[in-house]
Amino acid sequence: MTYMDQAPAPRRAPPSLATTALALLATALTGMAAAADDPLEEIVVTATRRPTSALTVPLSLDAVGREAIELVGSTHHSETMNRVAGVMIQRGSGQESLTAIRSPVLTGAGACGGFLFLENGIPIRPAGFCNVNELMEVNTEQAQAIEILRGPGTALYGSNALHGVVNVLQAAPGQRPSAFAGVDAGPAGYGRLALAGRLEDGPVRYGAAGLYTHDGGWRDHSGFDEAKLNLTAAGDWHSTPMRFDLAATWLEQDTAGFIIGQGAYRVPALRTENLNPEAYRDASAVRLTGLITPPLAAGARLELRPYLRSSRMQFLQHFLLGQPLERNGQESGGLMSSITWDTNPDRQLVTGLDLEIADSFLEQYQDGPTTGGSPPANAIRPAGWQYDYEVRSYVAAAYAHVEQRFAERWRASAGLRAEWVTYDYDNRMIAGNTDASGVPCTPAGCLYSRPADRTDGFFNVAPKLSLAVTLRDGLLAYANAMVGFRPPEITELYRLQRSQRVAELDSERLDSLELGLKGHWSPLDLELALFDMRKKDVILRDSNGNNVSGGVTSHRGIEYLLRWRALEDLTLVGSGTLAQHRYDFSRNIEVVDKQEAAYEIDTAPEQIYRFAAEWRPAEDVATEAEWLVVGPYYLDASNEHGYTGHGLLNLRARWNATPGWAFTLRLNNALDRYYADRADYAFGQYRYFPGRGRALFAEVAWARE
Repeated sequence: MTYMDQAPAPRRAPPSLATTALALLATALTGMAAAADDPLEEIVVTATRRPTSALTVPLSLDAVGREAIELVGSTHHSETMNRVAGVMIQRGSGQESLTAIRSPVLTGAGACGGFLFLENGIPIRPAGFCNVNELMEVNTEQAQAIEILRGPGTALYGSNALHGVVNVLQAAPGQRPSAFAGVDAGPAGYGRLALAGRLEDGPVRYGAAGLYTHDGGWRDHSGFDEAKLNLTAAGDWHSTPMRFDLAATWLEQDTAGFIIGQGAYRVPALRTENLNPEAYRDASAVRLTGLITPPLAAGARLELRPYLRSSRMQFLQHFLLGQPLERNGQESGGLMSSITWDTNPDRQLVTGLDLEIADSFLEQYQDGPTTGGSPPANAIRPAGWQYDYEVRSYVAAAYAHVEQRFAERWRASAGLRAEWVTYDYDNRMIAGNTDASGVPCTPAGCLYSRPADRTDGFFNVAPKLSLAVTLRDGLLAYANAMVGFRPPEITELYRLQRSQRVAELDSERLDSLELGLKGHWSPLDLELALFDMRKKDVILRDSNGNNVSGGVTSHRGIEYLLRWRALEDLTLVGSGTLAQHRYDFSRNIEVVDKQEAAYEIDTAPEQIYRFAAEWRPAEDVATEAEWLVVGPYYLDASNEHGYTGHGLLNLRARWNATPGWAFTLRLNNALDRYYADRADYAFGQYRYFPGRGRALFAEVAWARE
């Protein structure tokens, strides 16, 4: 099937996922026949918060390691994360983004609630207060590793762990060089300075990493300045190992909006224009986290993870009529705890208790009268304050996870998580859909509606089951059934519209079944996962402008990874996903007057894949050619408009010239393809965030081990 920007996308029969699965499996087994029984160890921590061999984890969990992060040298976290099968991060303007992990690209007030973003195993935002762009608050550029768990994950994770979990692991002091400095340069005034180092002071070890980036922006009025800092202290205090991490980020960004018109991303004069030169986004965040492991009796391990967080964000909502200004922020703190018993080599039990409290706020203010729409549309958007509220939230969760080995090669695990979330909402304005002075908009009432003070609570229980068998050395097969959930986001409950005074919403629930196969040998690595997920009580805005529960969507597909070390200095990698994401309910949703049953979800390409050739002609030289493909997808829920998809070639080379100096060249979009980072159809017109053309970046780095 081919989508055309110039015409509605045709309907067609679903592709055969089973056929694709059998073909991939046959290819993999052919390679296994010639593989040596020399399993390779890759260590991951996200599944259980402890270092574990990736081969033994019966989950779709992949990591981008330090070496790949350095080679990519990303100007945006999408460049690193899109290396992982089943992941598509769409870049917005500057450091903005939208996420898809085993899902469509989710948009709207609760879109960010479908994914759980962690740093060193701790959520970067409180429950109910996510933001689609929140990964900009993490130093992914200098991370030790980025692990991505696709699907709901284990009982250790609760709210927002539906479609996936992203865990950015920052380096321990001993993993940093004693001193490091790097300078990057690129087109449109792009420049970045990165520094890192470590220091040992008796029993205490310190590590630091930071960077400052200036980007002039390749589109008009679209530059940004950004700073990120990570500080770490680790050591023992009275025989208790401790580690504390401080993370801070700051961003000032001039934001570019959509370009308008069919195929506008192909028109050179339109690609660089910014129809919203007045738009901006300012953001900052600080997090202090700890890991304390007091000694217990032999066979038991206690982990305490206290944390404090604060964030602020301010941006012009240039995409709304009237362009109101939004300010939001939060202060939060909590404690994540776990006890692991593993005295029996065939059994492991992990139990824990997580507690959190947060104070958050949101303000929306429009400076002047609305003039950009029709008279009726302007009349319902009065100037002045539109929202002003505070919410105190509480989270308490208890969980248990047990693993049991039996019959030598078999392993079963089961987990259960129970989580309570409570919101105490305080409206600091007049309740109802009037203006700030209580004057109603005539004749239809004001657009923005404010509920009266209220308290809402949500209780969720999520079971997890898994069965795995080692078929032979280096080959694992597994099956799991898991449940993920998310309570409604604060904005879905209290940022209402029109006549809606109360949003009676339920938590979204995702039921996931997965079959997987993992193989690791000397010349060959294989990962294959088949998933079938059904999400219930999906929160959406209906055609009356109300936030409602009751939607149902299905997500089925295949993810694959094949890494073949064809020669001593050449590795070939193929990975990707073939998936279907569909509406499974009938209801008129926002601005769409069609029943949604049997329609595909918009912005959900069936195919996303990556091919790469990694060549090391010498011990001190690393090169990579990467081909990234995003398949065609629909742009609207009625499946009447589409985007054709695109393929991009990226070239990278790194030369460690001397023991201390390294030089890197990165040529992104080497074929200078015209494409859209994000395509959309709304309000009767095609809209795009155009992708950047060919861009060469160079880095000079010095390090002392």
